Amino acid sequence: MAISKAMHAALHTLSYAANIDVGKTYKVERVLRGLRTPLSPLYRVWDHQIERDGREITVRIYTPKKQTDNRLLLFFHGGGWVLESVDTYNTVCRNLAKWTGCRVVSVEYSLAPEHAFPEGLEDCYAAAREVYRHPEQFGVQSHEITLVGDSAGGNLAAAVSLMARDRGEFEVSQQILIYPATYNDHSPGSRFASVRENGTDYLLTSKRVSDYMALYAGGDPRRIRSPYFAPLLAEDLSCQPRTLVITAEFDPLRDEGEAYAYALRRAGGKVMLYRMPDALHGYFSLPVRFKLVRRTYDMIDYFLNGEAASCRTKMQNEKP
Repeated sequence: MAISKAMHAALHTLSYAANIDVGKTYKVERVLRGLRTPLSPLYRVWDHQIERDGREITVRIYTPKKQTDNRLLLFFHGGGWVLESVDTYNTVCRNLAKWTGCRVVSVEYSLAPEHAFPEGLEDCYAAAREVYRHPEQFGVQSHEITLVGDSAGGNLAAAVSLMARDRGEFEVSQQILIYPATYNDHSPGSRFASVRENGTDYLLTSKRVSDYMALYAGGDPRRIRSPYFAPLLAEDLSCQPRTLVITAEFDPLRDEGEAYAYALRRAGGKVMLYRMPDALHGYFSLPVRFKLVRRTYDMIDYFLNGEAASCRTKMQNEKP
């Protein structure tokens, strides 16, 4: 169902409210989001510690009551590298485990601006290296692990895959990128039309994306030119994992996510791409009763299981 005029007007108003400088409000936003965090049933969840440079990174492991798939999904949450946590993503990861039947491991990486690029990314890489090098600790084999991330988490998943290839410490076989951030320019002069078309009236504004990226970069303009900061800048995208990219129709990040899918395909990668109709950025965190969320699980199911998937969803491999 298309967005109505009344809904668009409401989104327009809410989007202007969202343009408050996140650099001044992120601490309050973290507290407010934490207050809305639902409790997880502890018999299905436990925390594990991974060491990196003398400190510990928490990963939260979700095992569905009915584990129908022995594979593992290594998940990096969204939040613009500044907000959110494994706690605020409890429901998302519980649902992901339940609807895929897979065990999910969610990474608590360091947030900007206290920990600017590449600290959060290095946390994600260290967690991935531990899981891929010692998959038996999680009851899987390395080829049964899939990286998953939404928004900033999609950016981190793509960057971890690039780092894994470049450092040669482990090999990523599959990744799922949900409306990922892949580029470094969200100004009115951006090369992507979706930044201008969807950058003011659909909750996540292009200004807020730019603010998030400025905090993530820590004030150093050199960092935004790194392909680990913005994977679409990578000159070489060969030897990347089999990839599913899902974008949202009314998202300022839509076109850069799709451009990354096409760039991976041109480099010889196996890529599935789907643009979610009528969707806003962040929709994956909505309750499963929403059709577009269930459709996303169908996409993931098809990607993981192919023709064996119960939904038999036909993937969209051509440009929307």
